Amino acid sequence: MPHRLVSPRTASYQELDAMVHVLDGADILIHRFDGTVTHWSIGCENMYGWAREEAVGEKVHDLLATTFPEPADNIRDQLKSRGFWQGEIVHRHKSGHDIHVASRCVLVNLPDGDHAVIQTNSDVSALRRAQDAVKSREAHLSSILDTVPDAMVVIDRKGIVLSFSKAAEKLFGLSSDQICGRNVSNLMPNPYRDAHDGYIDHYIETGEKRIIGYGRVVTGQRADGSQFPMELHVGETTVNGEQIFTGFVRDLTSRFKIEEDLRQAQKMEAIGQLTGGIAHDFNNLLTVISGNLEMIEDKLPPGTLREILNEAQSAAQDGAILTGQLLAFGRRQPLNPKHADLGQLVSGFSDLLRRTLSEDIKLSTVIEGAGLDVLVDSSQLQNAILNIALNARDAMPKGGSLTTTISRVHLDADYAKMYPEVRSGNFVLIAMTDTGSGMSEEVRKRAIEPFFTTKEVGSGTGLGLSMVYGFVKQSGGHLQLYSEVERGTTVRIYLPAIKGAKPQQPVSDQGSGENRLPGGDETVLVVEDDARVRRVAVARLASMGYTVLEAESGHRALDLLRDNSETALLFTDIVMPGGMTGDELAREVRLLRPDIAVLFTSGYSEPGLAAKGIVPGARWLRKPYTAKDLALKIRELLDAQ
Repeated sequence: MPHRLVSPRTASYQELDAMVHVLDGADILIHRFDGTVTHWSIGCENMYGWAREEAVGEKVHDLLATTFPEPADNIRDQLKSRGFWQGEIVHRHKSGHDIHVASRCVLVNLPDGDHAVIQTNSDVSALRRAQDAVKSREAHLSSILDTVPDAMVVIDRKGIVLSFSKAAEKLFGLSSDQICGRNVSNLMPNPYRDAHDGYIDHYIETGEKRIIGYGRVVTGQRADGSQFPMELHVGETTVNGEQIFTGFVRDLTSRFKIEEDLRQAQKMEAIGQLTGGIAHDFNNLLTVISGNLEMIEDKLPPGTLREILNEAQSAAQDGAILTGQLLAFGRRQPLNPKHADLGQLVSGFSDLLRRTLSEDIKLSTVIEGAGLDVLVDSSQLQNAILNIALNARDAMPKGGSLTTTISRVHLDADYAKMYPEVRSGNFVLIAMTDTGSGMSEEVRKRAIEPFFTTKEVGSGTGLGLSMVYGFVKQSGGHLQLYSEVERGTTVRIYLPAIKGAKPQQPVSDQGSGENRLPGGDETVLVVEDDARVRRVAVARLASMGYTVLEAESGHRALDLLRDNSETALLFTDIVMPGGMTGDELAREVRLLRPDIAVLFTSGYSEPGLAAKGIVPGARWLRKPYTAKDLALKIRELLDAQ
């Protein structure tokens, strides 16, 4: 019947009544062109909750609060011109809830010249809710896929890409339109690219899983041809009878870099401990060598033999400098940190650098901002800057420029995550940039290793940058190298920034100007586990007039102290075997004799024990030491009592 009413025609009221009677169970209503309801089926009663008596005579669109998809006037014009209209509208139930309706309206002519509209309605609310739910889930899923950092790629059993997430577009440098419809092997370098389809075919034929359901580290390839490590997880499902595979890809570039940096830091820490231990033992040997040479020198007349001995002493001093560099790398060198403005410190050091570098190297210093105060050992920092400058000079044999920039920077948590050995906070940055030959990536990675050098044999020890690294780490800072071949090198030193006014510097001690070694008649207890070092110390002190007691361990020293109450000074090594270290011995001694003077020594050159006040008033002497150093330190402690 609706098909026969597509074009306007004349219908009598009797025909309309008959139609409604025949289709009474259907959702059909008839209203005049002005909207007045004339016929209301039982189906409409069931759909809308309004009884026929309530609906007839009412304006249909007021009664049902109709919401049209377009202006009502447009719909009326279509009815007049075409004789019908169809679309989806929203009606309101008597109880107040909305009903989504698929409606078809047909225009007929009435005998009185008026028009009537026959309207058939179908409740599509459930379908609409289902569609909305699907759209909501799709939007939710799309939001998740666009947000998660992992890339998602969906392929079919032939390897053709069906879906490519936003993260995948960013990771591979390809838009979805560029890759969808193409084989997923385009995202892989060879040999993986050629073998990929074979993996899928093998799985489909045999069911043997190589990647599906497992995480696996593979290599990906971006649109620009660059390769990167990635972690791939693949899942499988069936949609409409077709197998599809979903791969989740995680870029491992940053993680691999962090792991490599951590391994490098751990390696450098291990090398630092090794070199520090070697330097400690070597310092003990140098103490024996230089001490015996000193005592021999006192017994030799002027002449050739004394000159030979002086040459040997000079070599021993060079050995002491070498061990000092090793200790600097191992972060066990003696530091005397003081408040300093790096801007003033580096600027004042520029003249020395200028004299050190060749005339064809342009030296410039840039100071940015204020608040450049740090707590640092100024002399050690100057040594570090000098080492960097000398490396820059060697990298610019034909001249160039070396620019030093000092500024205050803040390293945030994100930066610290990139470098495991770095802590966040405020730092003062010293950046030294040259225009030299630069370093390859392989050389840059090994540049701070001790004894590694690219210079000719005899041109360098390879300890310069390693010493700088150890000094910076010991100062609580961070060292970074940036370099490209033929584009120069930048060395960045980050030192912790501090606040507060710079304290007044104490007046330095003045030398006595006397060549004679000061001595005394007091009793000194020498504690040293190395018998050769102990003999040298005992002989030196005895020659100065002291009464000397000696012990090879802390426990033996305590026994001697109990039997010799006149002992005025304890001279002890810090690192000793036997279950009692030098600082532990000193604390025990102070319990027995609170007034005794304490002088520490160590091949590790670590003054931290005395500096931290663990043993109040104690002093420290680095191995190898001269007879003069020993005499002055002991006399200083004894005279202060």
